[in-house]
Amino acid sequence: MKCPYCGNQDTRVVDSRPVDDNSSIRRRRVCDVCGKRFTSYERVETVPLVVIKKDKNRELYDRSKIESGVLRACHKRPVSAQQIHDLVDSVETEIYNSGEREIPSERIGEMVISRVRNLDPVAYVRFASVYREFKDVETFMEELKKFLQ
Repeated sequence: MKCPYCGNQDTRVVDSRPVDDNSSIRRRRVCDVCGKRFTSYERVETVPLVVIKKDKNRELYDRSKIESGVLRACHKRPVSAQQIHDLVDSVETEIYNSGEREIPSERIGEMVISRVRNLDPVAYVRFASVYREFKDVETFMEELKKFLQ
């Protein structure tokens, strides 16, 4: 594995353990040149998953899109990087456990929004405002009323 700090190809594993849900293996590595440590995750490669977008186009599933959306919603909120990582892992596990090879983006969005709702109320409103594409204040207020019930 290439060192993310200096680019050296010679790194070695100093610790290996399964992640909580046993879906991947966490490896602590150390670079033989610069001595810095970093973490890598090893996952089983699965059949490619295709996401069906709102406009009916299809594209390969990309975990980083979920992560970036949740990160934006949680900006300057008391939500740790680990909580975000766990949320995305949970969504990804549900997606792969469904056994489907194609999944609508709307279903992924609903999985994410339900988890963000339990994570932080402000992050939920932020995520919902983008995901649900609020057109006016009334639509925004309707969503807030649902949340407050």
